[in-house]
Amino acid sequence: MKREIITTLDGSTTIHIPDWDECYHSKHGAIQEAQHVFIKNGLALFENKNVSILEIGFGTGLNAFITYLESKKRNQIIDYVGVEAYPISADELLSMNYVKELDAIEYQPIFDTMHQSNWEEKTVLDDDFSLTKRQQFFTDIVDENAFDLIYFDAFGYRVQPELWSTAIFKKMYDALKDNGVLVTYAARGVVKRSMIEVGFTVEKLAGPPGKREMFRATKKAGL
Repeated sequence: MKREIITTLDGSTTIHIPDWDECYHSKHGAIQEAQHVFIKNGLALFENKNVSILEIGFGTGLNAFITYLESKKRNQIIDYVGVEAYPISADELLSMNYVKELDAIEYQPIFDTMHQSNWEEKTVLDDDFSLTKRQQFFTDIVDENAFDLIYFDAFGYRVQPELWSTAIFKKMYDALKDNGVLVTYAARGVVKRSMIEVGFTVEKLAGPPGKREMFRATKKAGL
């Protein structure tokens, strides 16, 4: 499928799929969305704690890179696993302007290593952050009680409803530790019902720019 690079409203780039009219990140602001959904409403819950993170949709590496930068401010040791079935190309990567837009030029080598590192191998980026990329379909995830936090950043329900099914959320529930949290930009009723069906407690929160609402789901201990 054809993919093209576009600039979102906050000046950061993303990848757009014209046939679906779908973007890897919000067209209202790729960086703003990542910071609001995954950092403010996810990572911030674990400040001063070691965190294991599973990202559903590694894509451009934006969420992983922002998480790396934020971990330096929040006194966190992070073990990050990113799942992606279709990695982006080298040319697409060169068009991503996240390092510049985040004023993080000193960390350009970290961003590069995130993408250049081997799939299926743990890469230690520094003493506080390790990354494992898995080229894998979401349906093949079989982790159990392994993660504190899930960034659920799959393509939208409108174009890939199968990625938002009860079966997928059961895998997410199983992958989390007790009291683990899943955050996503989505806020559809059908998604909430699937989350609740597998055991999640779901909160509706204010969404990022361009979206009114988003979900945060928790695997409550003892339920």
